[in-house]
Amino acid sequence: MTTIGNRGTGAGLRRDAVGMREVLFQSITSMAPGAAIAASIPTGASFAGGSLPLSVLLALLACLLAASCIGELARRLPAAGSLAAYSAQGLHPAAGFLVAWAYVFVEALVPALLMLQIGFTTAGTLHDEWAGYPAGLWWPWALAGAAVVTAAGFYGIRASARLGTVLGVLEIAVFLVLTVLLVVRAGPANSASVFTTAHTPGGGGVGGVLAGAAYCVLGFAGFEAAAPLAEEARRPRRTVQRAVVGAALGVGLFYVAATYAMTVFHGPGRFAEFGVAGTASWGGVARASFGFFWVLVFLAVVNSCVANANAGVNAATRTAFAFGRIGVWPRALAVVHPRHRSPVVAVAVQGAVTLALALGLGAAYGPTTAFSLLATVVVTVVMGVYIVTDLACAGFFLRRRRAELRPVRHLLVPALGVVAFVPALLTAAGLPAFWFVTRLAAPVSYAGPVVAVWMLLGAVLLLVLRRRHPERLAAIGRIHLDEHAEPDTEAELQDHD
Repeated sequence: MTTIGNRGTGAGLRRDAVGMREVLFQSITSMAPGAAIAASIPTGASFAGGSLPLSVLLALLACLLAASCIGELARRLPAAGSLAAYSAQGLHPAAGFLVAWAYVFVEALVPALLMLQIGFTTAGTLHDEWAGYPAGLWWPWALAGAAVVTAAGFYGIRASARLGTVLGVLEIAVFLVLTVLLVVRAGPANSASVFTTAHTPGGGGVGGVLAGAAYCVLGFAGFEAAAPLAEEARRPRRTVQRAVVGAALGVGLFYVAATYAMTVFHGPGRFAEFGVAGTASWGGVARASFGFFWVLVFLAVVNSCVANANAGVNAATRTAFAFGRIGVWPRALAVVHPRHRSPVVAVAVQGAVTLALALGLGAAYGPTTAFSLLATVVVTVVMGVYIVTDLACAGFFLRRRRAELRPVRHLLVPALGVVAFVPALLTAAGLPAFWFVTRLAAPVSYAGPVVAVWMLLGAVLLLVLRRRHPERLAAIGRIHLDEHAEPDTEAELQDHD
């Protein structure tokens, strides 16, 4: 029979189940490098033009600030509750609850988002190759993808993490090969000038590069996804920190190299027209210049979607498990399979949500529009969560670990992270505080009200908990590995490692 994962009973998630490689690829695949290179990052080209590689580099620096803060907290608080536990400890249990409410919401949306992308990408490609295939027959592919990631989640973290590792290696390998081919083909066109403001369209200069960077940041979202695996990772204090920072740095440099290669190959002077589809896109260039290689690019994008959805299931279900375990959310979410030690109820709920959203929104608005709506919701909330986590890092060391406080690492870095993410947050939400932010059209503009309603519901539930179950709210900051006593000094922390 299935069991509830209680603290200290040994009936919870499988401890020491995955190592550094699997935890690292949890973050890497959550960033979806193949899909991000092909879709997310090119959206900044209309602002940065041929200077887009510089925009990607700036986005990398911004994300490394947040990754550093998350890594510092993950080392002290290895928790399935991850970002929520960090916010509870660094700011207030109420902040932790709201972060959990927001984070599970967006991670639960990620698989549906990716199933829509698998559906319309596969259907569109098949229709282009064989006109007899209906371009609108996207939903069977979404169903197939959902079945794969749900099955992986059911069989436990070892199965899902190994799936993520294999898929992550494949997508990166395809785009690395293509990157090398582009650089070689570019020949004398290779130039470091793309890392300056010289190629921004219309004389946009620094402003164009900063605008491009705000859009590129969206392609980095997910580097923190290793954190919810802390209770299943070996040596979690070290493993999670290195995975979060390593994924942000490694994938970020990969983005820089790939964007550079495509920019110099396609031509910096006409890169402002580069996009996500057509001849001026990754798929279009691969088809025109490298023959059959475009098939590998297509498969890598689909592969990236499956891997990202798999990572989203892991992050959402582990956070839900942590909060079900302490009774903040329904305790059924903490039920684990006796053999696979997976949070089976949370996985089943996630599977149902994925199908309902993908098929429901896809039927109502079409798969591409539904994708844009969900993507806007996801990135808006994720950017807000990063900002709160930066603040939590400063608060944690000021309030609880003053002896370990390092002004640059624990105060300046979080402050710079907040400043860096505010433009990205406003860009994702379509709030025109800057000249480069574009207002969103319906139904994508519904994302803001959806987020507001969800957070309002969370605030109401928070008030109910404070009144009826204050002990459960207080427990949010304590959902970390109880068998790993928290060290009091940096020296003890290093000894623990």
